[in-house]
Amino acid sequence: MDRCVTRVDRAHEAEYVDYVTAKVSWLRRTAFLLCQDWYAADDITQVAITRLYVNWSRARAAGNLDAYVRTILVRVFLAERRSRWSRITLGLFDHDQPDEPAHPAEGTEVDVRAAIAALSAGQRATVVLRFLCDLSVEQTAATLGVTTGAVKSQTARALEALRRSLGDFAPHLSPTGAASSTRPGSPTPPGSRPRPGSPARSGSPTRPGSPECAEGGTARV
Repeated sequence: MDRCVTRVDRAHEAEYVDYVTAKVSWLRRTAFLLCQDWYAADDITQVAITRLYVNWSRARAAGNLDAYVRTILVRVFLAERRSRWSRITLGLFDHDQPDEPAHPAEGTEVDVRAAIAALSAGQRATVVLRFLCDLSVEQTAATLGVTTGAVKSQTARALEALRRSLGDFAPHLSPTGAASSTRPGSPTPPGSRPRPGSPARSGSPTRPGSPECAEGGTARV
């Protein structure tokens, strides 16, 4: 009996490792969109995949595993903003110093990202889920664990704040695309490498014009 349990446990662990190896790049990109900082994104990602490991049996039974994991990630981000432990480095990745980024033409990418970064954590999460992950109001509400009314309210306030921040780019903001013509391309992580024994990053950048973190729908966590 113990040998059977051990084999099952090993099989489940192998499934977990395979899943995280395939998805960690997507999770990092999503975490970056939420926190706008690659080092914080690494920490948020590590906490999220640790929680996924602890709850792997439940996660496997979820109807949509990607949505389940994204919900964990978003809630880790929101909890981190509330508890302010973002200065702690947990070490899933080596934080190599990235090269100085090239300045995009006319500051478009900088303006949009800076405007998103200036939003409150709740507004930022709502904008990222609605417009960069391409979730519906109902899906966003389920991911955040709030009502659809709260999502609509947060969206309206966030878009108003973005319009104030972006000035001339304001006409591009609408309920169907937060910054459709000025949205930055998929974020490029710094040259960090997984530590030995850590899941390797994989996956290609999102295609131009496609939602930047659109994998899965929603799932109850």
